[in-house]
Parts: sequence; C-alpha cells; structure tokens
Amino acid sequence: MPVETPRAEAHPAASRLLAWYDANARELPWRQPPGSTTQPDPYRVWLAEVMLQQTSVEAAAGYFHRFVARWPTVLALAAADPADVLAAWAGLGYYARARNLLACAQKIAAAGGHFPRTEAELRALPGIGPYTAAAIAALAFGQPAVPVDANLARVGARLFGLDVAGSVLESAVGKAFQPLVPACRPGDFAQALMDLGAMICRPRAPRCDSCPLCDLCVARHQGQTDALPRRPAKRPRPRRFGTAWFVEARGKVALIRRPPRGLLGGLLALPGTAWGADALPSLPFPGAWRWASAPVVHGFTHFELHLAIAAISIDRPRTFVEDVLWIPLDQVAGLPTLFQKAVAVAQPLARGTQ
Repeated sequence: MPVETPRAEAHPAASRLLAWYDANARELPWRQPPGSTTQPDPYRVWLAEVMLQQTSVEAAAGYFHRFVARWPTVLALAAADPADVLAAWAGLGYYARARNLLACAQKIAAAGGHFPRTEAELRALPGIGPYTAAAIAALAFGQPAVPVDANLARVGARLFGLDVAGSVLESAVGKAFQPLVPACRPGDFAQALMDLGAMICRPRAPRCDSCPLCDLCVARHQGQTDALPRRPAKRPRPRRFGTAWFVEARGKVALIRRPPRGLLGGLLALPGTAWGADALPSLPFPGAWRWASAPVVHGFTHFELHLAIAAISIDRPRTFVEDVLWIPLDQVAGLPTLFQKAVAVAQPLARGTQ
C-alpha cells in the first residue's frame, strides 16, 4: 500500500474504513456515534484517554461513569479535593495519572475553562503526551491528527509491513497514516483505526477475513501477520522487597498516607518498611504477630515488589508510626490494588482464621 498518497476525501482505504466503522463502531460512554454532527465534549474525551492509558476499556468504563457523575465538567474537577480524586482513582493504577489529571484541570480552569485545540498546545498541559494530545485534537476538535497507541501501531505495522519496533514504529505508523486522514471525519477515522485494532487486527488470531483493509495489508500478503509488529526484547524487571504491617483494633485498621510525590503518592496505604533491593522483614512493636506464608507480589512499571505481610489484632488503637490513621475496616475498599491484596491476605491472619 503506497504511503505517499496525498490525503483526499475519498481515498479508498479511508472510505472503506469509515464505512466499516459506521456499521461496527463500539458504543463507548465517552464517544459520539459515527458521523455525529454534535461536537464531542473535550473534557470527556480527555478523561477517557487518560483513563485508558494502561487500562482496558472494560475497566475504565465504570470509573468514567463515576467520575463524570461526580465531576461533570473540567471546572468541577479542578475544584475537587485531591484526596477525593485519588480515592476515586483507586484500582486504576499508575496514580501519577490522577495527580496530573487534577493539575491539568486546574490549569485549564485558570485559563478560562476551555481546552486548547492543537496538539502543540495540548502537549503543554500536565500529563498530556503525544498520543493523548493527538487523540484529543482529532476526536474532540476534528484536527487531522493520528493518535498512535498500541492498537494503531499494530494495525499500521501489519498494513504497511513495518518491521521496526518501539518509538521508531510509532513514528513510522503516524507518518504512514497521516496522508490517509480524511479532512471531513478525522476523529471517526482515528476511532475506526482504534476499533479495527481492538476488534479485528488483534494481537493474536487476527480476524483478517473480516478486515475492510485485508487486500491492502502487506503483512497478510507476505504471511507475516503473526510476526508483526516486531516485539522489542523484554528486560527483566528488578525485584524490591518490603514488609507491610496490618494492625487491627476494635474494627479499625491502621493506615498512613503516602508522601504526595513518588509511587502511589498521596494515597492511603498500610504502614511498613521502605522498599529496597534487600529489605529485611521487621516489626514496629512486639506482640502476637502472624506472618503470611508467602509475600504479596505486585508488578509496577519498573520493578516487581515482594511484600511480606505481618498482621496483629490489638486491644485499642495506638500510635506506632507517625501520622497513623485508624480507619474502619468497611471503609478501606478504596485502597490501591497492592494494599487491597495485602489486606485480603492479612485480615484473616490478624483474626487467627488463617
């Protein structure tokens, strides 16, 4: 398929793709129907795209509904309490996204409450990188931008036969698709490519016979569908170790709030030791502690954490770490996933039922 074709309204690939999208588009809560003349709400587009970073559509949908019900506009979000935003984000992971979400909303509010329309202006906002800027520009403002995420990278690698990986692939895919973006429906074109990657051009077992671009696909013609996109070599993640202390007293559990900056910044957590390459298990005070038979293992982007769990039930709340908070056990559901897993292991231990 020629990459250099000038962009035109009726390019065969774009026309076919849009016709397929009109008939098969996913119904998503942040989306306008195909061909809609109603301008999408940039707040909803932005919120969805931030949530979808490192998160599946299925997982993000429930969070999206709850967010827009609680903070229906960017101005409402800008005025939110940071602790409330982080609590509402709990379970989505990558919490820097939530902190940047609030910082971005505040910056937009300070500028009058209106999102900028161009990729360059959008990229100047906190937490908005090249992909998110292109997605907002295309989906919300009809700019001829190509937001290259994993789905688009996979579709482009196969369609154009691009045998490269990583950032080189993303750049090559963006350049290859750019001449095909129709001036009349750039947002629908971008979403059609997203849906094609999610529904048809899947990582494994792609449904080539259902693809509207199958006869143009270089990888299919060359028998390279399974080989593309090329997968970059994986580097093993280093391990870190630590201990979490689950202390229960009269139906309450001891929690701390992590420092505002850094991993899981500003979130409630179980107290415990620092995480390090060779952290040794330790306890904050003597007592009838019980240890979990195996650590809780949790993967972060750059390392794998092995968290030993020690649990105890005491007669009454006490101060054993700085700024300890005693929270009713029935109110700890909003903890980050790591500590939800730790509580699930520790609670039976503290009660002597495991």
